[in-house]
Amino acid sequence: MPCVIIPAHNEAAVISRTLFSLLQHSGGDVQILVVCNGCTDNTAEIARSFSPRVSVLETSVPSKTGALNLGEKYAQSFPRIYIDADVVLTDGSLQALEQALNTGPWLAVSPEPVMDFSSSSWAVKAYYDIWLSMPYCRSGLLGAGVYALSETGRGRFIQFPDLIADDGYVRALFKEHERGRVENAKAVVKGPANLYWLIKIKTRSRLGAMELALKYPELVGNEVKDYWGAMLALLSNPKKWLKFLVYVYVNFSSRFLAKRRMRNLAEYEWEKDASSR
Repeated sequence: MPCVIIPAHNEAAVISRTLFSLLQHSGGDVQILVVCNGCTDNTAEIARSFSPRVSVLETSVPSKTGALNLGEKYAQSFPRIYIDADVVLTDGSLQALEQALNTGPWLAVSPEPVMDFSSSSWAVKAYYDIWLSMPYCRSGLLGAGVYALSETGRGRFIQFPDLIADDGYVRALFKEHERGRVENAKAVVKGPANLYWLIKIKTRSRLGAMELALKYPELVGNEVKDYWGAMLALLSNPKKWLKFLVYVYVNFSSRFLAKRRMRNLAEYEWEKDASSR
């Protein structure tokens, strides 16, 4: 029986669609925990309206990793599936993730991300067209807002450390042959509206990677990234050149901003894409 843990900080605008899709596409044996952390809206009230199939936990501390750890205290089964509150799993995806962990060689898996660009600009679409084609994005636990761990995989760490990038930390615990992407599992992720919001969330992602490398340098070796090979393949296709320029611009902008934020990391406040909510 899988256990789903959903950390939620002021997610009243999106939590209903996430829970509705989970309940619609799962049996009654799935344990679903929504962990409301530092909420000042009615996220908890909305989540409780899905009771008794959904259990709601609350903490006054606005911390995603703190919420994950609180959820773990009440989790009763494996595999463990961690879902961002704004992500929708399609029909059969939960079962596919569970089956992949129960029968395959992987200890950690994620679904295929399906981007919803209905409110996104051309530049946002261009960026993701390049980013999602990168080899490191196709190797699991990245880009979908969802990852799942077997009992053995969850045994790799005691608790989630206080980091921005919980998914980056978990991904770094596994070598490439131990994690993978389940092709018949899909997670619908709504894209940001424009470059402003895209750069905000990519700055957060970049800052999370910097913090991870600073605090856990021994884990960096598990991540193999063939940047140059991927770049050469893109540059050989003239149709991708304009999109590649957008990709480079977003990367340099987010890297610059992340380096500035690293100087005052203790004062960092979570950057959320408000345009997709």
